[in-house]
Amino acid sequence: MANRHLSRSIVLQALFEWDFCGRKDGSISLIVGRDVKEFAPGVSDVSFIEELMKGIVAKQSELDDIIAKAAPEWPIDKISPVDRNVLRLGLYELLFADRREVPAKVAINEAIELAKTFGGDTSGRFVNGVLGAVYKELGEPGKDAEPIPKKKKIEVPYEQMPIQHLGGAVVYARDGDDIYMAFVHDIFGHWTLSKGKLEGEEDVKAGTIREIKEEMGIDIVIEADLSENEYIANDPNIGKIRKQVHYFLGQAKFGPLTRGPSGGLDDAKWFKLDAILDLNFYNDILPIVAKAVTIVSEGKA
Repeated sequence: MANRHLSRSIVLQALFEWDFCGRKDGSISLIVGRDVKEFAPGVSDVSFIEELMKGIVAKQSELDDIIAKAAPEWPIDKISPVDRNVLRLGLYELLFADRREVPAKVAINEAIELAKTFGGDTSGRFVNGVLGAVYKELGEPGKDAEPIPKKKKIEVPYEQMPIQHLGGAVVYARDGDDIYMAFVHDIFGHWTLSKGKLEGEEDVKAGTIREIKEEMGIDIVIEADLSENEYIANDPNIGKIRKQVHYFLGQAKFGPLTRGPSGGLDDAKWFKLDAILDLNFYNDILPIVAKAVTIVSEGKA
């Protein structure tokens, strides 16, 4: 069951990216394969992920019509991308899955858990309300079945969370009298810094140079140590982890950027220095970028 829950989380992430990138049918297999490799390399039931994803995509228009009827006050394009795709997943299993394998209550409970994990504060209640309305219209199949016992979540203390080390950089280049900085854009609508996981005992500077090359297609020379920050993320295999990122200032030659295969990113671009602070950055990234701008503009690098 835990493996199926992980598989559903992969389907949700793939659906989110597929939806965000314009719902191009030809990209489905590529997105699913990349997400499985990145987020669940040990999952054994890949066929379940592929069949669930293909089924949802094939029935997308029908599912959206049902959502519109069950939540008439919420046009489908106004529902948050996470909630919208959780509903598609949950509805597909509620309506089209084999009930011997996925009872109605399991489909609803799984969708609610995904909404709570990946959505906002009200996502769980919203998904519960929409799926509950559809469930009632179906005559509440399996209503009298024995309730499925919920596994008690074990909250791992902060001090005991696994730590993952990453390296990242604010990348800049000079082109004549102009100074540019390069950023990557994620599917959540933010410009951010290129970064990646260090391999084994890899030196943090060497690892950062490698990751920038893989993610943006450029070579950098590290010129300054900028900052370290930490955030907590949910790993589908091991739960909550502490990601510790060491950021540097790196200089590159100004030229074309080539976005690598990293999941969750949809663009990489150069910006002139005077346009940078108007971009939509995450709150913890903005001070790092500001420090880098100061160093570069004052010629201290």
